[in-house]
Amino acid sequence: MDEELEPLFDEDAIRNKMQELADRISRDYAGSDLVIVCVLKAAAFFAADLARSLAVPSRIAFVCASSYGASTSAVTEVEIRKDIEIDISGKHVLLVDTIADSGRTLAALTARYAQRGPASIRSAVLLDKRSRRTADLRLNYVGFEIPDLFVVGYGMDFAEKYRNLPYIAVLPSSDTEGEGNRPGT
Repeated sequence: MDEELEPLFDEDAIRNKMQELADRISRDYAGSDLVIVCVLKAAAFFAADLARSLAVPSRIAFVCASSYGASTSAVTEVEIRKDIEIDISGKHVLLVDTIADSGRTLAALTARYAQRGPASIRSAVLLDKRSRRTADLRLNYVGFEIPDLFVVGYGMDFAEKYRNLPYIAVLPSSDTEGEGNRPGT
């Protein structure tokens, strides 16, 4: 482990929680085809692990969206840099992100994809930072609720560092001074 980081969830805790979520999702979507929409970049690790653990057939699509852009404080518009290429009309859609912070990105994506006529649209996140929620958002599958901490690892970054860590850690506040508390995108 990186000595400057304070571990929050180790690999075993993440794996166990992810399997618990996969089991619930598999039960809820039994007999259905599922389209997983992975919110890049942070959710790539979680979405891949989750998809491999599901007991239902699924396809995966990717969207690159952010409510932060190049800044570190949230803006009101959600920028879509790459959209999904799968027709989701009549299909069950599961939006997957590693963390729900303000909730703006997932709320905007839910509204965007609801217009495309899916059979259903739900969301799954590994981490929920509910204390920072500003958007009207209902999360269907949540791994852990966390306090207002700047976390990295398991796909989440700070200045493109730490994504590859197999655990989730708290970045010391001195490293993020003046940088806001945004999740990696």
